[in-house]
Order: sequence, then structure tokens, then C-alpha cells
Amino acid sequence: MADLWWIYSKPVPADGRELWTLFLQCSCITVVIGGLFYNWMFASLEYSWRLSVAMAVSFSLLLLLTLLLVHPARCVFSVIMPTLGTKQGRRLLFSTCIMIAVVNITPNIIGNIKTILQVIKCICKNSSDSLLNSTALLEKVSWEFGVTIQEMVHSIYKPRNGHFRFSLLQNSSLIYQKMHLASEKISRDFLSVEVLVKDSIRVANRLAAGFFMLYLCFESTWYLKNYLTNLRFDNFYITKKLERLAVDRKAAHLLVGSSKKLIRPTGLKMSWEEVVLCLVQAMLVTVALMLMLVVVAMDHFAFSLADTAVRRAAQFSAVPVTLNIKYKGSAGLSWLMPFLFKVFGRPSEELLLGDFDRTYHHQLIFSSAHCRVSPPTPPNPSVLLVVGLLFCILYATVFLETYARRLCRKIAASFFQSREEERVLYLYRKLSRRHRK
Repeated sequence: MADLWWIYSKPVPADGRELWTLFLQCSCITVVIGGLFYNWMFASLEYSWRLSVAMAVSFSLLLLLTLLLVHPARCVFSVIMPTLGTKQGRRLLFSTCIMIAVVNITPNIIGNIKTILQVIKCICKNSSDSLLNSTALLEKVSWEFGVTIQEMVHSIYKPRNGHFRFSLLQNSSLIYQKMHLASEKISRDFLSVEVLVKDSIRVANRLAAGFFMLYLCFESTWYLKNYLTNLRFDNFYITKKLERLAVDRKAAHLLVGSSKKLIRPTGLKMSWEEVVLCLVQAMLVTVALMLMLVVVAMDHFAFSLADTAVRRAAQFSAVPVTLNIKYKGSAGLSWLMPFLFKVFGRPSEELLLGDFDRTYHHQLIFSSAHCRVSPPTPPNPSVLLVVGLLFCILYATVFLETYARRLCRKIAASFFQSREEERVLYLYRKLSRRHRK
């Protein structure tokens, strides 16, 4: 492995064997990166597979030529790998989490809301049918009541028409048509909002992912540029070369006296500034986790609400309605009628015209098995598992960021060893001046 890394980090291969070894190394790297790039574009950013394949092949060929021919480009590419463990890599992971939420969680929430609306539509339709049927019952009651009045005993008091005039909406298609148009309008509005939200977030996520990737390359290039041009940049480590230089010049005490300010790159010790930075980044990740948990909770709440609505709607029992009509009619006698009844020997009582006492039963139905209601969709546990795994990686990168930066310095030092010797000499002279003061 040391020999392979030595060939990979050399500016120019020494012979044909090293050239073929470098070519095989670059080829393996480009194949792996090309596959990851295709999966990132197709699965995460939701590009078409044709565009994803074309972009992955083009990117792999360009990367192969760049790594094979440009020595600083190999260094920048190698520095990108540990840089993924810093805040730039976390931004890409945040982008992936947002895309997973948009593609999987948001449509599930909207689908469950549609189920609730379908239940409400079903209840409205069945209740309107029951109300229309109740008006038909009232028409029957009025007709029988009128017939009873017509069949009174004393025809002298018989009215000309004993039937009530009851206005009944015979054609219910107008109500159904209006309800259908209203439900279709609500469905179109929901669909347009869903498409707009998904498209907007998809475009924003693609732009953010592309920007973060370019910024990742820029930051790696910026790190290498500062490493090569600024001797003070990221130069506070007790490396083996610094120890060897101090021993050769009999100044090992310089490293012992400055142990509180210098850090060994291979050790686990972290400076106070690095600890504070880790805590701040962990708080930011926690805030993002809380926001994601809110979205997940909304998904569970929408499913619970839709499931309860479907089950309760199926359990709705018919509401019995009882209509009881009691009617008793009589003709009152004036002051002349008692005299006439006495003359003809008839009793002077009120004349009974008739009575009406009947009970009608009806049921109001709010749900029906004929309603087409899509079943509620439960949250996908695999999506929650993937999101949880990504956030575990995010928390891991927070505490590994310090060591990732140390690895970046070590990679740059292996590619430019002469510059590393100059940096070590600069740090040694700085420690010597500080010790003399």
C-alpha cells in the first residue's frame, strides 16, 4: 500500500511499470466515482437514467484524464475525500435528506389528506341522499294526511282539496353534479400544490447539490493553495519530521515546552477551539434533526388521522328518525245550531270530522360500502431507517471533522514533500524564536 501510494502521489512516474500502475489506480477510482455519481444523479436528484448515464460516463472519462495527467489535480481529488467528513460533506447529506423527505414523506402526507377528503365527500353524498329520501317521506305523509281529510264522515264539511302542496326536488343530479365539481376542484388544487411543491424543492435541491459539490472542489483547491503559499496555514502539528529536525539540532526541549500549543496529528487530542467548533456543529445538526422529526411526525399524524377517519366512517350507524303525526278535527257549533238540534231531537255536541294518528320511520345514512375511498398509507419504515442512518453519519462527521482536516494536511504533505520540509523548518524557527523570547 505504501508503494502504491508513493506511485500515486509522485509528480511523474519513473518508468513504464509505474505508469501502468498509476493508470490502473486512476481507472479503478474513476469507475467507482462514476458509479456513485450515476446513483447520486438518478436516485437522489431524480434525473432521467439516460442523462444520468451520459453525465456519469462523461465525468468518468474527464476525471480519468485529469487524474492521470495533472499531479495537483490528484492531490485536490485526494483531499476531497476527507473533506467529505467536514461541513461540506454534511451539506451534501442534508441535501440528500431533504430530497428523501420530498420524494417519499411529503407525497405520503398529501395522500393521507386526500383519503380524509374522500371520507368527507362520501359522508356528504350519503347524507344528502338520506335528506332527499326524507323529503320523499314527507311527500308520502302529506299525501296520506290529505287522503284522510278527504274521507271525513260529514261530507258537508269536506274540503275541496285535502292534499297539501309539497315542493319536492325530484331531480337530485344537480346536487351530485355540484358536489362532483367541488371535489374535482379540490383534487386539482391539491394535485397542483403537490406538483408545485415537489418541482420547486427538486429544482432547489439540484441547485443546492450542484453548488455544494462545486464548493467542495473549491474548498479542497483553496486548502491546497494555502498549503503551498502560506507557511503559517494549518501548521501547528508535531510531525515526525519536526521531531527529527529538533533531535538533529539538539532542541527537543522546544517540543516539550510547546506541547500545550502544538498537537500531534496522529493523536486523539483536540484543542479547545476544535472542541467548541464540534459542539456548535452538533447543535446545528440537532436543529436539522428536529425539523426532520417534525416532518416525520406530520406523516404519522396524517396517517393516524386518515386511518381513524376511515374506520370511524365505516362504523357510522344509521340514525333513526321517527315522524309521528296526530290530528283531530271537529266542527264547532254556533248559537243557532243548538236550537235546531233541540227542534229535531239531535244532541248538541261538537261534530267530529275525523282524526289522524300515524307514525313514520326513516333512517339517515352517513356512510356506504359503495364509496370509493383509498386506504390510508402508513409511513415507510425503510425511509425512516435511511434518514436515521444519514443523521448518524452526520453526527459522526461532526466529531471526525478535526481528524479529517489533519488527514487533508497529511495528504498534501505526501504529494509535496519538499514544501512540507519548508513548513517544518518554518515552524521550528518559530518555536526557537519564541523560546529565546
